Parts: sequence; C-alpha cells; structure tokens
Amino acid sequence: MKTKSNPGAETPDLKLLPNTMTNDLIRTLVDNYRSNQLMYVKEKLGIEDAHSIHFDLTTLKKFISDIEALSITNNPDINTEDLGIRFYYAAYPKAENWDLMVHTPVQKEYAGRHTLVMVPTIKRKDDNGEMGDYDFNPLVMSRKGTIAGTSGKDSDTAIEFICQNHGTLSPPATKITELF
Repeated sequence: MKTKSNPGAETPDLKLLPNTMTNDLIRTLVDNYRSNQLMYVKEKLGIEDAHSIHFDLTTLKKFISDIEALSITNNPDINTEDLGIRFYYAAYPKAENWDLMVHTPVQKEYAGRHTLVMVPTIKRKDDNGEMGDYDFNPLVMSRKGTIAGTSGKDSDTAIEFICQNHGTLSPPATKITELF
C-alpha cells in the first residue's frame, strides 16, 4: 500500500548500520525474564505462560502502513515522524470467559497467556508544552490532529480501535525455531 509522501519528513538513511545487540546480551535478557517474571507467573498463577510472540513482517508492515495511511487521510498535515507504536503487555481471558474472544482469530489454547497489544502513538504537546507520545486512534482522528475518540481506560464507550494483537505465542507453539 502506498502512502502519500510528506515533504517535511526525512527519508531514513538506509546506509546506517542496523540496531544490534550481542547474542550474549540477548540471552541474558531473555534468561532474566524466564528466571523472574515467567517463573513468578508459573508459581503464582499456576500456568505455563508464553515466553515469546512472533509476528510475520507482512503483518507488521501492514499495521505500520495502516497507521500512516489512516493518519494522513484524516489529517494531511501529519508528519509521519511523529507516529509510533506502543506495545502493551496484556493477557488473554481465562477459558471460562473465552466468549469475549468470539469475533477474533485467537484460539482457546491461548487462554490465560500473556500477549502484546500494539496501538498507534502520536507526538503531541501536553498542557505544559512538554512533548509526549500519546496513544491515539487514526480511525477517528480529527482533521486538526487532535487525539479524538480514543476511548481508552477512562471511557465506558466501546469503539473499533486500530491495533495489532494476535501473533504466535510460544508455548503453545513449538520452541524448536527459537535461538533464545
């Protein structure tokens, strides 16, 4: 999907080196999580929670493209450099409450396990003039670029919110493909 170019936005320099970490550091971070948070969940909740989640590049690129396209459609003055994604740690409902998931592709074997919910963010100034990355919904964004209709934690109104959730959790998926 093509998005409109934004004359104020800079093109990423593809000659720059990618972000990297050593495999030892990655292993240490993953092991820290497994030894602390994951073990706590197992001991306190009695479940074998997922320790990783996989999203294919096509899904991630489409999500990013949707954020850009919808934001620019609803406000052509948007600078795409002001857009981002926040990853919320979340948990699927227990099996006995699975009816909440009826209109999703998520299978019941994920019941009670953690997941990630990605939502768009936009840079805006707060009342004190400080910049912040605010959650927003490009589906209902106002033409003035304000953060309209977010219906988040302080609202009882349910609206469709652009987000990305369902990746492949491991477990229940096989661990054979993982390096860490």
